[in-house]
Amino acid sequence: MRGARIPYGWPWQYQDSESAGSTRFWLPVGARDTVKDMTENTDPGRNVLVVSAHPDPRSLNASLTAFAVDQLRAAGHEVRLSDLYAMKWKATVDADDFPEHGTDRRLHVMDVSEEATLAGRLAPDIAAEQEKLLWSDAVILHFPMWWFAAPAILKGWIDRVFTSGFAYGPRVAPPYGEDAPLAGRRALLSVTYGARERSFSDRGIHGRLTDVLHPLQHGLFRFTGMTPLEPFTVSEANALPAEHFAAAREAYAHRLDTLFTADPVPHEAPARTGRTVGPQPSSSGSSSSSSSVPLS
Repeated sequence: MRGARIPYGWPWQYQDSESAGSTRFWLPVGARDTVKDMTENTDPGRNVLVVSAHPDPRSLNASLTAFAVDQLRAAGHEVRLSDLYAMKWKATVDADDFPEHGTDRRLHVMDVSEEATLAGRLAPDIAAEQEKLLWSDAVILHFPMWWFAAPAILKGWIDRVFTSGFAYGPRVAPPYGEDAPLAGRRALLSVTYGARERSFSDRGIHGRLTDVLHPLQHGLFRFTGMTPLEPFTVSEANALPAEHFAAAREAYAHRLDTLFTADPVPHEAPARTGRTVGPQPSSSGSSSSSSSVPLS
């Protein structure tokens, strides 16, 4: 028999999170008590930036964020949390990001952002996030997958914070190399999504999850010099049985404990196999859900 579903049937408890500063989270009762039991403390003393992008602090995704922060701190790491919704993060790039940009000048974003970055004249919220990135030894992005991508607020964090002159551009080291602007940092995606796990596979209806996450793993992390790790994912997040959450939390604890020792993912371009996924027309011309590509 399937257990209670999160968040409705799971025994949640509203509590302050020491690890989250002024942010509050909903956590499953007993979750905080298990953090230290799961911690191996194999590589203490690193700096970890956790970026959270879920609007509901009672969500599965937010509870995993809070768990991660506590787990890392229990292992001896320093952790900073950027909870984008709690921060009321502005997701759009505009002239306000560059306070000294003259209104009579065209807003050529790459040029203007580089100029403001190198002059130390970015908006304070952007400068604060850049400082966190420079401080970090590892970055974890927590988000739910919406429409095969990260939520707009997280995309806006990337757009505004990874400015020219800081994360890319002619005035910094070339991308992809050991000298790239953010080289030396490890990077982990922690993603929840509602589909079944097999839907994101070689023969699944949505294609490979590796391909869906390629813009972040390669276009953001690897491009700026960070070392991408195998993403941590939880499927069927909209109706996750309680016992599956306990298993996910345990698996995530292991991933966090090996954040600085796990092998990075090798570079792999998105698949170009020419295969077709999803429902295919039947011989009668109607669409059939039993295509030549099995989904199980």
